[in-house]
Amino acid sequence: MDRQESPSLALLTDLYEITMAYGYWKAGVADREAAFVLFFRRNPFENGYTIACGLEQAIEFLERFRFSDDDLEYLRGIKGNDGKLLFEPAFLDYLKTLRLTLDIDAVPEGTVVFPQEPLLITQGPIVQCQLLETALLTIINFQTLIATKAARICQAAQGDPVIEFGLRRAQGIDGGISASRAAYVGGCIGTSNVLAGKIYGIPTMGTHAHSWVMLFDSEIEAFQAYADAMPNNCVFLVDTYDTIEGVRNAIEAGRRLRDNGHKLAGIRLDSGDLAYLSIEARRMLDEAGFTDTSIVASNELDENIIASLKQQGARINVWGVGTRLATAYDEPALGGIYKLTAIRKPGEPWQYRIKLSEQLAKITTPGIQRVRRFRDSLFIADMIYDAQRPPEGDCVIVDPMDITRRKRIAAGTPSEELLVPLLRGGKPVYPSPEIRAIRERAQQQLAMLHPGIKRFVNPHLYPVGLESNFHELKTSLILKARE
Repeated sequence: MDRQESPSLALLTDLYEITMAYGYWKAGVADREAAFVLFFRRNPFENGYTIACGLEQAIEFLERFRFSDDDLEYLRGIKGNDGKLLFEPAFLDYLKTLRLTLDIDAVPEGTVVFPQEPLLITQGPIVQCQLLETALLTIINFQTLIATKAARICQAAQGDPVIEFGLRRAQGIDGGISASRAAYVGGCIGTSNVLAGKIYGIPTMGTHAHSWVMLFDSEIEAFQAYADAMPNNCVFLVDTYDTIEGVRNAIEAGRRLRDNGHKLAGIRLDSGDLAYLSIEARRMLDEAGFTDTSIVASNELDENIIASLKQQGARINVWGVGTRLATAYDEPALGGIYKLTAIRKPGEPWQYRIKLSEQLAKITTPGIQRVRRFRDSLFIADMIYDAQRPPEGDCVIVDPMDITRRKRIAAGTPSEELLVPLLRGGKPVYPSPEIRAIRERAQQQLAMLHPGIKRFVNPHLYPVGLESNFHELKTSLILKARE
């Protein structure tokens, strides 16, 4: 763990990033300027939107980026296929003194974003841009994926509180901590993850496990002992032996709590027919006078199961979602990518670059890109445009996946630029908001989406397109490259 949490994270990369950096250095083009764009090709979970997340950790990584003596000693020992050292000492000396001098723009966390539009743009010496690729992708891809999953789950809960319970099933230590943070950004009210609570200031919540009940000779004894120990945090897990009997025992322990000036905060259902059991439990609690006692549900929940339970009339007030949130079931990766879009010698004009493919979705958009979002009472459309030729007046956007899908935007339509400065000359210029403000931004952004875009099944396609002149430029570059 000490090795994993090293102050230097420059080696959080794929080897080919460093071998390419070595190649640039050997070829004498290490200071050639480049622009790279980080984006994704489709929304996860067949969703209608995605929520950007992870920027705070990306900034921390960038602030700490440098190759330590230990890093360089490790690289010094790597050998090629012929058994000889892969990197010459002069290149490692170059890495030792390397400091970031590039510019980075990014979409603020909590923003709803869509396929093909840039989440982050790096611009500067190509070696620096290249060395950042893998780490930026792993930070932003995962947290964006989890924040989007959390938003879907919270939408299914229809305003009921959702607590993230996924640490024990998460993909390792960092996966668990990052998932807790992203889930909070996406709309969860808290987490069971105490370390994430400490690091990020996320509210921590929890009950007790079946082992607590099984330690005692009877369930009622276990509940009463827990009430004595934690009178201000009593949510009893009632399904260890028989759920209905567990509810009766919780009510009995609740009466004792009430007599002592405390309250029964809730009961938790973790197995069985949650719809039926919650309805019965609610009836029993209400008849006993515990009308304000919450019913918490857990047990492999996700947005689809929650939506189904809602349709069945389940009387659940709070949802504890673990495995299927922290692991982004059933889509384990966002699929974000990082592509070169322009190059130049320092001080010279940009030369745009484009990657071709037999698959339309894999043809990249060239140039120095920006994104403008138009709105009235709701978000209308997003326009990707050439920063060197910003549009004026009326504009038309063209869907890069279907050039017959076009939308005209009238001049004067209210709009905002999505990308904000993150680094200038390698120095951070963006004060990362407090996490509650990021979470609030996500909620505000979701409220600006048409309900059809938030449907779980066949969501409406939000209009995202290239400004028409930019589309024509891209088309000309494709035709030229194919000649």
